[in-house]
Amino acid sequence: MKVEEFDFSYPEELVAQEPLLERDQARLFVVGDSFQHRKVFDLPDLLEPGDLIILNNTKVIPARLFTHRKSGGRVEIFLLERSGGFWRALINSSKALRDGEILDAPGDIEIVVEDSAYHGEGKVRFPEGVDVNSYLLKHGLPPLPPYIKREVRQRDFLQYQTIYAEIPGAVAAPTAGLHFTPRLLENIYAREIRIEYLTLHVGLGTFQPVRVENIEDHIMHAEHYEISPYVWESVEKAERVVAVGTTTLRALETVAITHRLSGKTDLFITPGFDFQVVDKLMTNFHQPRTTLFMLVSAFAGREKIKAAYKEAIANNYRLFSYGDAMLLMPA
Repeated sequence: MKVEEFDFSYPEELVAQEPLLERDQARLFVVGDSFQHRKVFDLPDLLEPGDLIILNNTKVIPARLFTHRKSGGRVEIFLLERSGGFWRALINSSKALRDGEILDAPGDIEIVVEDSAYHGEGKVRFPEGVDVNSYLLKHGLPPLPPYIKREVRQRDFLQYQTIYAEIPGAVAAPTAGLHFTPRLLENIYAREIRIEYLTLHVGLGTFQPVRVENIEDHIMHAEHYEISPYVWESVEKAERVVAVGTTTLRALETVAITHRLSGKTDLFITPGFDFQVVDKLMTNFHQPRTTLFMLVSAFAGREKIKAAYKEAIANNYRLFSYGDAMLLMPA
């Protein structure tokens, strides 16, 4: 299949730069036999007793750092994943860096560029004895996606995190979960709908467009996932499984294929995929030409998703990470 089959246009002003103050008051575009325009707060009424909701409890780490070259130029480092004694990172500098170059970082430490990349992926090394996770909590910034075109604010530390985030490791939020509030969770339980959790540490690949012409040639970034035996047993016994977020769906479908409750997944879901686990999907709106848009096209049907996005855009739905949500319920 060609990547242009998953393209669409949208007005830039619909890209949400801020979340709503009341998370569960976001709009919810329901895709079933017909389209409905609801609120996230209505979710319990749209589900059924006996449904099992699965949430991703990964916790976003403040993975962005602004460092400086010895010459004074600013270098942005976006940490992706620990790899041995190094960290894989996106390194953004106005001029090319040298392998072995030393950068001045916040907290009066020096970070070494071990494998440089000009506006691309490289490797960096922190000083011995530095607990990187603790260091990032003190000096790092939330890794907001590039389409949020403003400076990071203090409140992003809370707003770009689900209220049930528990296991640190993500460099992007599982954004469908950002809409959940304690009140919404209480209302779900009151409807005799169960909630369980898994972990998938969201990687940078969630932002990346597919850059090849044929989508079959695209290579996914692998992401770590883990599901407890108890949760998987609950999934197998459930009448219907509701995945909150594409990351949750990919983790569940990965286990169904591999029979492994933990590991790394590079599952790339495109139209024609045989879904074995998930019956309903709550998700945000996604950028064109991304693996996420291909996934929702596979889940709900390409033509239906195209029509839904067209109607949502015409009705000024707020788009992407801090935007509104969809509930996909294929017949």
